[in-house]
Amino acid sequence: MSAGTAQSDPITWLSTKEASIRLSITLRSLYRFIDAGDLVAYRFGRVIRIKESDLERFIEASRIAPGSLEHLYPEAKGTRAHAAAGGLATNGAG
Repeated sequence: MSAGTAQSDPITWLSTKEASIRLSITLRSLYRFIDAGDLVAYRFGRVIRIKESDLERFIEASRIAPGSLEHLYPEAKGTRAHAAAGGLATNGAG
């Protein structure tokens, strides 16, 4: 290791508990992300640590693109179309 490498930006390590708190997820979910290869982690003996910079990259990579969640609320589109066609007024009158 050269002297220049040792003087580079220091690494900030997070425990799995700290990382899960930052993400507001359970430890189990965090371990799933690690096991799936979505989040980089390091094992030092029996201890697992995550670089803060890797956690930040994971967060940015998990960003949701606008318009990509329509599959989660398809009934809303159908309801609007039904209401526009006068379907709700008919149901309310009958």
